[in-house]
Amino acid sequence: QVQLVESGGGLVQAGGSLRLSCAASGSIFSINAMGWYRQAPGKQRELVVVITSRGNTNTAASVKGRFTISRDKAKSTVYLQMNSLKPEDTAVYYCNAILGTMDGYEYEYWGQGTQVTVSL
Repeated sequence: QVQLVESGGGLVQAGGSLRLSCAASGSIFSINAMGWYRQAPGKQRELVVVITSRGNTNTAASVKGRFTISRDKAKSTVYLQMNSLKPEDTAVYYCNAILGTMDGYEYEYWGQGTQVTVSL
């Protein structure tokens, strides 16, 4: 069993910062990619930023220059530093991981989500 446990969401004023954390635990052979998605009310879930095992990142245009992903490989943890937050960043943020198995398969996992609310 694999679990993704998120923390760090909350309420912040526009222009403020928050840092999200996501720790993967359980039977993990390899982490091929890990990152964050978000879903605002009435909208589809969208990519925020992901980082691959090689360190390559894919960042949504709407957060470039404001959000930064980092990781601690030893702890199987990724962090999302969110600066200059805007009300439109308000959403439930979900951690996502693509984990590899010894025989070459990949499985996708999701965290339970953490609420980020940005007020004016």
